[in-house]
Amino acid sequence: MKKIENVKELVEKIDATKKVNPKDLSSDQDLTIALMNLISIEEHLVFSGAKTGKTSFYDLIEGIRETRKTLMQKVIPSYEGEVWCISKHLLASSMRLIEVGTKQQSLGHKEEAYKLFDQAYELYCLFWGLNMNMLNVDDVKWIADKPEDIKKLSAKVEAATTVKAEPKAEGKLAKMKAFVRKAVDCCIE
Repeated sequence: MKKIENVKELVEKIDATKKVNPKDLSSDQDLTIALMNLISIEEHLVFSGAKTGKTSFYDLIEGIRETRKTLMQKVIPSYEGEVWCISKHLLASSMRLIEVGTKQQSLGHKEEAYKLFDQAYELYCLFWGLNMNMLNVDDVKWIADKPEDIKKLSAKVEAATTVKAEPKAEGKLAKMKAFVRKAVDCCIE
């Protein structure tokens, strides 16, 4: 078996096994956007039912949920632990941040919108990183909720999420973002 030399080659190899047209890297991305919208529809049906008192909104949820589950299996055919649920929440959070970002943008708060769009994209990249086995979750450990540990962790999170003018592709998240940017390109026909 030939050794894979770079990320592009890896993506092409994985993608070729899943698609009729090996150069069509965008169909899974399109599907994830559809999944985001289906999750959003489920949420809107709950709130519409609660706001109006009409249970007919609640009755529609099951069909939408079944469609979402079936389509998610195309993107996440196998998983362990909570990956399915984490994936759903990463997509849902990404979609919500996009919506909040567009609202901020329409209010003229462009810098806030840009930050929200970047955060949405980071969550989207985490989704792909998780589902393409680019994240090693074996190293994740539970820590006790000690005030000093929380302070240290908060400082690390703050430092890691500070938006820099020119991010370098050094950390794992930066590498995943660069990978997703190249691998899941909706413009390749």
